[in-house]
Formats: sequence, structure tokens, C-alpha cells
Amino acid sequence: MSVCPALETSAESVGAWRILPMRHGAVLLELADLKQTLALYDALCRQNLAGIREIIPAARTVMIEFDPALLSLETLATTLRGLDTAETASQAGACIEIPVRYDGEDLSDVAEVLNMSPEEVVRRHTGHDYLVAFTGFAPGFAYLAEGDPRLVVPRRKSPRTLVPAGSVGLAGAFSGIYPKASPGGWQLIGTTPLALFDIDRQPAALLQPGQRVRFVDMAKDAAYAVQGDGRETSFSKRATAPGAQPGNAIEVLSVGLPVLFQDLGRAGLVAQGISRSGAADRESLKAANRLVGNPAETAALEITLGGFSFRMRGQGVMAVAGALVEITITTAAGGVIKAPHHAAVALEEGDSVTLSSATVGLRAYLALRGGFDIAPVLASRSTDMLAQIGPEPLKAGEVVAIANAPSGSPVALAETPAFVMPRAGEVVTLDIVFGPRTDWFTEASVTRFLSQEWAVSAQSSRVGIRLEGEALERKVTGELPSEATLRGAIQVPASGQPVLFLVDHPLTGGYPVIGNVAGHHLDLAGQIPPGARIRFRAAAPFAPHFLQGQP
Repeated sequence: MSVCPALETSAESVGAWRILPMRHGAVLLELADLKQTLALYDALCRQNLAGIREIIPAARTVMIEFDPALLSLETLATTLRGLDTAETASQAGACIEIPVRYDGEDLSDVAEVLNMSPEEVVRRHTGHDYLVAFTGFAPGFAYLAEGDPRLVVPRRKSPRTLVPAGSVGLAGAFSGIYPKASPGGWQLIGTTPLALFDIDRQPAALLQPGQRVRFVDMAKDAAYAVQGDGRETSFSKRATAPGAQPGNAIEVLSVGLPVLFQDLGRAGLVAQGISRSGAADRESLKAANRLVGNPAETAALEITLGGFSFRMRGQGVMAVAGALVEITITTAAGGVIKAPHHAAVALEEGDSVTLSSATVGLRAYLALRGGFDIAPVLASRSTDMLAQIGPEPLKAGEVVAIANAPSGSPVALAETPAFVMPRAGEVVTLDIVFGPRTDWFTEASVTRFLSQEWAVSAQSSRVGIRLEGEALERKVTGELPSEATLRGAIQVPASGQPVLFLVDHPLTGGYPVIGNVAGHHLDLAGQIPPGARIRFRAAAPFAPHFLQGQP
């Protein structure tokens, strides 16, 4: 395996897979087509190689995230060379039928572009069995391949701000169904009443990679039995889990920006289009939990920009880590106490706790000894704001119970913050790894990306940080087939203004990623407030590899 500085396809690369860097422990394999992609994905799944954390296939790429302590890139490359991709295992089970009302807003336009009648579009759309190739964009959203080769249309030039749940669309050579109402740029040709994603179903996503799908025209089969209620993905009402200690709870008095339950997220659900999510600053979450004697993965409250207050019912021990906020305790007798940050603090019946606006950093983490007594959603108590999965945000007036602490669990006497929290107005330097699509940009843009200070927009969220600066120009102007993205990916849409993805990012994206934030700076990125500026620093040039000997 040799580093190839040439960014264009060359004779050396013919017949080889290109390995594109993402960051330490993650690579993107670029292949010839979807058939090769699915064959590699299937072979990797059958190999069950120790150290691989996630595998995400897309249109012409496979993202492999792995543990470098268990699996080196060299060992991975050797394994890839030896994989048998000649045979692809077929998904067991019957073909899933999707009833469709062909009433989409774009059906006539699609027919005109394809030089056929709307009836011919419907006939061709229902005349093939589709393969669930991969998932992404949103939980339950599946990219359906191997349809009629005539039904190839570009995405809309201007995406809709809201596509109704159940909409059936076309984009490129793929068909897809929107599981929930969301923005989208696919050409809409119909709607289905089926629920594509339901957290009360096992698995939650109706369509899984490898399955077969057939569309059925409901106008020709009115007696079709529809299963599912068509409801959208939404936050879960909080359900109390067993084991609460009676009388120990917090009563929410006031909330500023959404206050969310967060733990370390949901792993292993990418096949259903569900990303990990979890705390935006995981080290601060762990620190708050250690201070009160909880396991590191226990759910705590993520409080953005401060401005939160609650009253203690019963007794408890709390700790606040992350963004610097002033912590004021008003006792039931009227006494006022200033509590320390990054320390365990005992609370008594009737104590009112107020967290001021954050002066440094963005997100504070409030942990209670024993943890909050809420039921998990898909094996996690995290709230994913993009996917709308998990417990709904807190509201004033709610009472949330506190669970029992494990017997003898030790508290930490001191915790040192993992890094200095950033301030508005300051310049924050983030280390990055170039790739996977650095070569889609002009050399001048790559230089400009590193040389300028990017302003952090107020229009930022857990999904991503919107950056403002001198726009980046692309060298490759074509449409990028959807491919996997990571937390920390710096994606550049058509505007040329980058977006730095955070924990609630989509699993796949259709805009090129110029680089990825290095792993040791991911938590820092989650604490950068609006008004700060970011400068990116790359340790090395963009260096794709070619894995020789592959078809």
C-alpha cells in the first residue's frame, strides 16, 4: 500500500480501491459502483473482524470506523486485500410490499424530464423489485437501488423546506421514502401510509440493508391491507423506570434553551439509519458522573448556555461540569450559598438550585447521584434533536425522579477539566485531518480554509456549527453521491460556507467533506459558543492510498 499524492484518477489507480482518510481510526473506501460497494459490505460483515466499530455503506463508498488499539490500518488493508467479494449473501425473508398513492407534486415534472407519461412512470416504478442498498439521512430512510434503469432523475435544484412523512421520491438512480416530515430535495412521485420508523417496533426501521422491496399502486389495488399507522418519529414521553427511590426527585422551575438528557449515545444502530448522538462534550459528562459516584455512561442533563433552575425533593448529591456557570443554592430557610463548579455538592429537601448563563463554554452537564429515573429509548437515554429520538426536552413544572445509587459507589474528590473552555470573541484552534474530499476543492480554497478565522454563527446546534468566512470554491462541480459522515466532519455545501458536524449529524451526506476534526478536539468543538472564531490546523497534507489488487 503506497501513498499516492496525485489526486486525479491515474493508470496506477485503475483496478484499485482508493482509501480516503477521515481521521485516526476511520477511513472511507471508494469503489467503482454500488454493486462493488454492497459486495464489500457483505464480505466485511461476514468477516466479523475484531476491532471494527461501525461499517456504513453508501452509493460508491464504504466507511469503516475501527479501534486503532485493536486493529491497525495496515492489518485492515491486508484483510481487505484477501476478502472474497465474489459472493453476496441474499437477505432472507419475503419481499416487502409498499403501497403507494401516486399523487406526488413532482410526478408530472419527472414524466416530462424522462419523456414519458405519468402512467408510464408509475408502471415502471411498480414493475421492479428494489434492493435496500444502505440507510442514512434520517432514521428509517433507505436508499432503494436496482429499479428501472429509465427512472434516473436529478434532485430538485431547490430543496423543499418540508417534505411530508411517507413521501416517495426519486433522486439519481435511487428511490426512497421519507419516514418523517423533514427538508429534502428528492423528486416526489407519491405517498405511502406505512410507518417506516417506529420505536415501538423491533427493529424500529421497517427497511434493512439487503432486503427487497416492491411498490404497489394503491389505485389498482384498493383492497390492499395497510399495516402501520403512518405516524412520524417523535420524542418519547418520559416513562419512569423501576428502582426509583421514593421522594428523591427534582422539580424543574425554569428552562432557557432546551435542556436535554444525554448519555454516551446509541452504538450499533447505523443499519437502521440511527446515529450515535449522546453528549456533545463526553469528557465533561463523564467528569460530572464521576464526581457523584455514577458510572461514566449515566444520563445527565445537558444545559446549553445555562439559565436553568430546579428545586430538590428529598436529598441528593449533584455536580456540574463543562461550561462555566455560577451555581446558586437557596435553602428552604432562605439562606443563599454559592456552590463550586466541578465538585460534588449535597442537596437537602427544598433547596432551589439556579445555574446562571454560561460565561465560558457552551454546554454544562448536571449529574445527580444515582442518575435520573427515566426509561431508555433504543438502549439510550440520549435525546437526538435531528432524528427526534429519545426523551423529550424538559419543561418547567416537571418532576423527574432520581434512581438509587449503587451501594458503595465512590465519589471523585477532584476532577480537572479536560481542556480550557472557549469564550465568545476568542479564536479556537482545532486540529483536523484532511479528507475524504479535500481534492474536490481548488488549491487556493484549501489554503484559504486553513489561513482564515471562521466566525461561529448563532445558527448553530447539536447538529452542527455553521461557519462564516470567505467562501470555498470547488474544483469538482458534479453532484457527490451520498456517503457516510462522522462527528467532526467539515462539510461544504454549495454556498461555500462550511458546517462542522456535531453529535446529532446525519449518517450520510451529499456535500463534500474537506476535513474532519481530530478525535482529541471533538469535545472542544462541542463547547465552542456563538461569537467565537475557529482556525483549523492540519498536521499533514491530504494523502489518499490505493489498495492494489482489487477489481
